[in-house]
Amino acid sequence: MKTVPLTEMKDHFSEYLRSAGRDEIVITRHGKPAGVLIGFTSEDDWFDYRLENDPRFLARIATARESLREGKGIRLEDIPE
Repeated sequence: MKTVPLTEMKDHFSEYLRSAGRDEIVITRHGKPAGVLIGFTSEDDWFDYRLENDPRFLARIATARESLREGKGIRLEDIPE
């Protein structure tokens, strides 16, 4: 992970955007973390990021986990092939 001041980021954004595909970049303002630049090397990476951060998807996962804790559902091992 790399840390870059906002003023530096603004002056060289294209360069940092390219390198963000390899490593996250923390952007600082007045020496304090203000944001993170995350790059994607493919459209699949972009799709995965959106899915992992979608509140509707996360809510469905939470509901499914709760159902499993209550004894509802079927374990993968019990599904016939």
